Amino acid sequence: MMRQKSSSGWILLAVQAIWLAASFARADAPAAETTLSRIAFGSCARQDQPQPIWDAVVAARPQLLILLGDNIYADTDDMTVLRAKYQVLANQPGFKKLKQTCPLLATWDDHDYGANDAGGEYPKKAESQQVFLDFFGAPPNDPRRTRPGVYNAQTFGPPGRRVQVIMLDLRYFRSPLKHDFPAGEPGEGREGPYGPNRDPDATILGAAQWKWLEEQLRQPADLRLVGSSVQVISHEHGYESWANFPAERDRLLYLVRDTHANRIVFLSGDRHEADISRLPAADPLGVGYPLFDITSSSLNQKSGTLTKAKVLFRNEINSYRVGTIYYEENFGLIDIDWNQSNPLVRLQVRDVQGNVVLQQRLTLHQLDAKDADRPASER
Repeated sequence: MMRQKSSSGWILLAVQAIWLAASFARADAPAAETTLSRIAFGSCARQDQPQPIWDAVVAARPQLLILLGDNIYADTDDMTVLRAKYQVLANQPGFKKLKQTCPLLATWDDHDYGANDAGGEYPKKAESQQVFLDFFGAPPNDPRRTRPGVYNAQTFGPPGRRVQVIMLDLRYFRSPLKHDFPAGEPGEGREGPYGPNRDPDATILGAAQWKWLEEQLRQPADLRLVGSSVQVISHEHGYESWANFPAERDRLLYLVRDTHANRIVFLSGDRHEADISRLPAADPLGVGYPLFDITSSSLNQKSGTLTKAKVLFRNEINSYRVGTIYYEENFGLIDIDWNQSNPLVRLQVRDVQGNVVLQQRLTLHQLDAKDADRPASER
């Protein structure tokens, strides 16, 4: 619970919030009945470095941009510093142009949350949440103003073309990481500090968010985009991912299967690389249809500044990867052709010029579970 503040303190915070929100004038959010056909997404933007990629994002003409975290690099428990770093992003010329033409939905990752690889132990999470909501223009009656965590969901489009966007919060409630990854030797593609946390009480989402997520997955939708700030399907590296908490990863996949939530695509970030992972329907943890996780990162950090660790995981093992890894600046794009009887979906990663560098094509019917106990109308 936040400590009581003096009247002057609350007034100062209110003025700061109004100033920050005013500096973030943006395009109107899509109406609930709007059919979404082009949705961009990305993660990891150093606010104090050039951000030329926004020109390519604007040129792609998305109807919505999903920001998956590390939207700034703050790493502070000083909220004045946090607000100032958000303002640096707001002042970026390309970002200014973007926010005038494309509405945003966002979640956070560790660096905009407040500390590297931080979870529920971060001491300023309640205060950071309000700064986040101020920056992204959440209205006073937004449920996130009065509940812990920035998780959120919205559905767009009429029946038959409904796109549900679910934004998870993987920071506010998350249990501590374990520093015991069994790394391989150089060149084996097994790098990173974190091993599995098998504590039966360990959590990523926390009880309230798990309950909320089950409710969301039971809502009607024709395509579900689930924003996760870290990778869901890739599990063989020792960096941050759902695999840091194996029971939670299993719980997520079981929940998808048990709620019969068809047509899910995970969108993830964090890794300063882009790739596409596919969990087959027949996998022991499979959900009855191919489950894709498309990772896009980073928006403005080039591989020309690779650290030694980055070089070592250029050949990072991912037995679920489709295609290759892309290491240059990138953003993701979901392109949906609703005019076909079986709508075609393109999952893309694009470079700083807007060129497609990774792509997976699939139809919506390919994302339908084929289990025999489902009525034919739902297959």
